[in-house]
Amino acid sequence: MKIGCPREIKSQEFRVGLIPAVVKVYVESGHQVCVEKGAGLGSGITDEQYEHAGARISSSAREVWESSQMIVKVKEPLPVEYDFLRAGQLVYTYFHFAADEKLTLACLEKKISAIAYETVQEKDGSLPLLKPMSEVAGRMAPLMGAFYLGKIYGGRGLLPTGIPGVAPANVLIIGGGTVGSNAAKVAAGFGARVTLLDINLDTLEHLGNIMPANVSPIYADAYTLDKALREADMVIGAVLVTGARAPKIVKREHLRLMKPGAVIVDVAIDQGGCVETSRPTTHSDPVYLVEGIVHYCVANMPGAYARSSTFALNNRTGKYGLHLADKGVEAACLSDPALMNGLNVYDGYITFEPVAEAFGLESSYKSAARAVSGK
Repeated sequence: MKIGCPREIKSQEFRVGLIPAVVKVYVESGHQVCVEKGAGLGSGITDEQYEHAGARISSSAREVWESSQMIVKVKEPLPVEYDFLRAGQLVYTYFHFAADEKLTLACLEKKISAIAYETVQEKDGSLPLLKPMSEVAGRMAPLMGAFYLGKIYGGRGLLPTGIPGVAPANVLIIGGGTVGSNAAKVAAGFGARVTLLDINLDTLEHLGNIMPANVSPIYADAYTLDKALREADMVIGAVLVTGARAPKIVKREHLRLMKPGAVIVDVAIDQGGCVETSRPTTHSDPVYLVEGIVHYCVANMPGAYARSSTFALNNRTGKYGLHLADKGVEAACLSDPALMNGLNVYDGYITFEPVAEAFGLESSYKSAARAVSGK
């Protein structure tokens, strides 16, 4: 199969879809790999390293897209890339369709096969391709929140670590999954008093057994949420419903309960955000204020730590990508339930139910199984 890796064009996105080690695996398996010139520089990878691994370097994104049967990326295609999409082409990347109707409709119209990293799900419920970036974003969230608590950015002017004689920050984390648990570890590590809310009692029991003493896992109900928001200096939104839009847990009226200058880091923004007043921001313009509350809603947080993120992601995506390249999308998905879960769009159909529900396109979803299997 001809595999292409274009340079990412999202604002301040320095990750890249392939590393040389994975390129070498594809090439040794009989596939051809084309990488756009300079695609890896943001992650510290040179064109020469790709060539040494067996890739061909292309001078233009158009050539990479047009010459490749399978495209491996990090972030979703942007509107300027929609014209590159073509029927039957396999695109393997993060899509987050449920938060982007325009992207969804474009991929349906172009009749591509879209394997979304974020919904590849194993039998045990794990999300192996989402996990590494959730780990990065979770660990980043308290650091970003701490930075924007600075008074010069509109924050409270509170040092979250505390100092002798002055209490540390109160950090509220909503959601106890991969993002939330990683955020809790980092926030606890710098001395904050952490409240971690979730609705899954088994998750709360597990977190209670593994978290340090300054983390309190608590069942999330309306009363507890109100109380925690009143006390919070920093709120980290870590809610996930696989492949679906994130529920709006924090409403605008909740902001009026909070301390002026408190910071919200909405890590769920890729799926629409779990805070009603959240909207996507970029690394170049990361924050804004609503009701006196600082909102940090960068939609590609791990891109800030591109090298670590790129290698962590490729450690996971390579195995599944090779399966797709070896067998083709239909055979790979039919033989591997995890990849079938990752298939969100195929031949003009939506093949992942939460995306269909997000846009009222259930009829498309119901026809999808027949389309994939050819029956």
